[in-house]
Parts: sequence; structure tokens; C-alpha cells
Amino acid sequence: MTSEDYIYGIRAVMEAIEAGKEIDKIFISKELHGELASELLAMARESRIIVQRVPPERINRITRKNHQGVLAMMAAVTYHRLDHLVPELYEAGMLPFIVLLDGITDVRNFGAIARTCECAGVDAIVIPDRGSVSVGGDAIKTSAGALHHIPVCRCNSIAWAAKFLRENGYNVVAVSEKADFPYTEGNYTDPVALVMGAEDTGISPEVMKHCSSKVSIPMFGNIGSLNVSVAAGVMIYEVVRQRLAANMEIV
Repeated sequence: MTSEDYIYGIRAVMEAIEAGKEIDKIFISKELHGELASELLAMARESRIIVQRVPPERINRITRKNHQGVLAMMAAVTYHRLDHLVPELYEAGMLPFIVLLDGITDVRNFGAIARTCECAGVDAIVIPDRGSVSVGGDAIKTSAGALHHIPVCRCNSIAWAAKFLRENGYNVVAVSEKADFPYTEGNYTDPVALVMGAEDTGISPEVMKHCSSKVSIPMFGNIGSLNVSVAAGVMIYEVVRQRLAANMEIV
């Protein structure tokens, strides 16, 4: 982490929020209380910035400067709003293709998926506010810079995103080894949103109930599932294959 990646000090962070700086998350010491701290928390809530209460030692590991118990990590990209992006894609006459990541925590998987998405002409990646990777320097490096070129939307929950997209005409497809329907038999020539689950637990039940369909990638070995970035690659290019076969424009 370089000095450009964070802002420290309670007043400095508040000023950054007021100025509309793109902040990924704010660390606040568990020992910090008082009126000013409450004001900062209220500002963060209003701006939908993630706040984590942490031991002061965690902030000290990042910087030894006079941080006053507050440190803001700057976002490496500008996040987009899904409810703004969806009508923009329709208005542009595009056949939308979005990938939802439900609880992906490994930055290498995230970067690899983002790289595949960008190469395949995916219109956006959606991640949740909490319990997920964010777009930091490591993710951008792993994505080979793809995260600078593809919109990333961050929302309260992937369940909300799946419901919102389904209500707006998307075929929301859950990719899960527990599904009985082969992925090659799905139809991805309509507006589509692929949902990829967490590395350890897969797609959550709350998200699954908002999906239009569920598909699986056949497994023939002793291991029950693919790495999520590999599975995403298989699915993303099945969408591309079907659209090319139907003489549809990819981008």
C-alpha cells in the first residue's frame, strides 16, 4: 500500500467524503468514540461507505502516522450503480450481459474473472458491499488491468441485484454444481446475468431463490467442482458462443 492508497485522520477522512472521493472502506479504531466519531459514522452511512471497527493495532500496521484512529482506503476505480447502468445499457440498444459474484473473497479469482469478463465483452461485474473482495491494487494487477475497462457495480446484496435484474427482463442464471440442468442447454441469447458463488459455500440460498434458472457444468473426475474463475470462464464463453452462433453482436 502506498501513501496514495489511503487517507488518515478523522478530519481528513470527513473532508474526503464531503469532496466525493471514491472511498472503498473506512477503518475506525474500536477505542474511538465521541461526537466527531459519530458524525463520521453518519457521513459514511449516508454515502454508503463500508465502515469496520478494528483494534488500533490494525491501523498501526498500515501507518504509524497520526491517524487518530481513522484510516480510509481509497478505491482503485469508480464504482457504478446497477440501477443506473441497467437502463443505460437498454437505452444504448445493447443486449446486456452481466456477471454477479456472490461472496468471492480470493483476489486472484476475482482478477481472473474480471479479465475473462473484459475479454468476452461482459457489460459489468456486480459485487456486494460486504463479505467480498473489492477493487484494490492487487485485484487490478491480477486482472491484467481489465478492472480499469469494465464497470464494477457494488450494491447492498447480490440477492437484491438478482431480484432487480430479473424484474428488469434478465435471465438470471445460477451456476452451481448442485443443479441438474446442463449449462449447454440453457438459452443465453436474451439479456443475461450469470451468478457465480463463493469459493467455499457457493451461491447462497437467499440469492438462489431470485434466479430464473440453475445450470451446472458436468464433472467427471473425483473433485466435485471447478475453481470459480475457471467455471466463470466456461460459462462466459458459452454465452459468447451462443450469441455468435445466432449472429448477435457481442459488444
